[in-house]
Amino acid sequence: MTTAVTLLLVALAAGSLVFSLLAIEAARRYLRTPVPTPAALVPISILKPLAGFEAGLEQNLRSFFEQDYPNYEILMAVSTEGDAALPVARRLSETYPGVPSQVIITGEPPYPNRKVRSVHVMIAEARHDLLVMSDSDIRVQRDFLGSIAAEFQDQNLALTTCPYRAVAGESFWSRLEAVMMNTEFLSGILVARMLEGMRFAVGPTTVASRKLIEAIGGFESLKDYLAEDFVLGRRAAELGFGVGLSRAVVEHHIGSQSFRANSAHRLRWMRSTRRSRPAGYLGQLFTYPLPLALLLAVWEPRLWPVLLIAGILRAVNVWQTAGRILHDPLVRRHPWLVVLQDLFSFVYWKAGFFGSTIQWRGGRFRLHRDGTFSRIR
Repeated sequence: MTTAVTLLLVALAAGSLVFSLLAIEAARRYLRTPVPTPAALVPISILKPLAGFEAGLEQNLRSFFEQDYPNYEILMAVSTEGDAALPVARRLSETYPGVPSQVIITGEPPYPNRKVRSVHVMIAEARHDLLVMSDSDIRVQRDFLGSIAAEFQDQNLALTTCPYRAVAGESFWSRLEAVMMNTEFLSGILVARMLEGMRFAVGPTTVASRKLIEAIGGFESLKDYLAEDFVLGRRAAELGFGVGLSRAVVEHHIGSQSFRANSAHRLRWMRSTRRSRPAGYLGQLFTYPLPLALLLAVWEPRLWPVLLIAGILRAVNVWQTAGRILHDPLVRRHPWLVVLQDLFSFVYWKAGFFGSTIQWRGGRFRLHRDGTFSRIR
């Protein structure tokens, strides 16, 4: 029995070291991707689904109004007149009269995914064919639209995901989550990109052509999915459209959360991932080199060098993702958070195998095996 457990732990640790090497190579390849120079500044529609007031909302939206780009519009959508984000949206529209903008009240959605409803309505109102769909907690640099326009000079590209640098709030738990997003999460995306190409979309900012949205049957065809971005990318790839990972990095301001709220968020993420891609979720075990090597070292102390190797590879990978790609100051200032976050994330991954209910935007929902979800009455 002891030998069998040792061999199992050795196999798992070895698999995680292989993943670490793949992640290092995947990050290197991403960094070598050439950054195109814009030649044609195509018109762009920015779609911002809003739901309630959040810290930094005005600054986030303002960064889109202050783009160094000559031809774009901003559409912002809320569900009701009583939404706390509405006064902010209207005030910014008045502050920047030179930027064409529109605030839309969509009404309560007739299905679970409120974001899909907002984006669907805004696409119908948008004047342009290149659509930037960006959550309310995203902040961008002034050259963001220029970078996007340059990438979409590639006629084969129809959908791209923008990597994001998570910016934590004041709470300790939001800092841990930011470290996870800026290291572990991005590494998984880069490895998938290297091994099979981008056959999915993730994250709070995606850019799509109207032609793609029409080809999948309209954005509302995603209404029953919690991970609508992932499904959008999968459908695009299945239809033969080009799906990419942008070189334009955005900021994702995740706010300050309590332990309870942060745990609910991370469990929702894990359960949603398990339903969206079950095989990939099982393989996610190998993305935890430090916890697996630590288990091996505790079980068989003579194999402690494996933990040292895992630590070195993890450090190189973190330097590439959080450092060279995202330029994350949090990890640079507090590298020890990576170790703690990896242990916590490993626990959440295991917890993600259990349960099928989630808390989202004040409601309780049930996740189904096909990735759809429904409100629990």
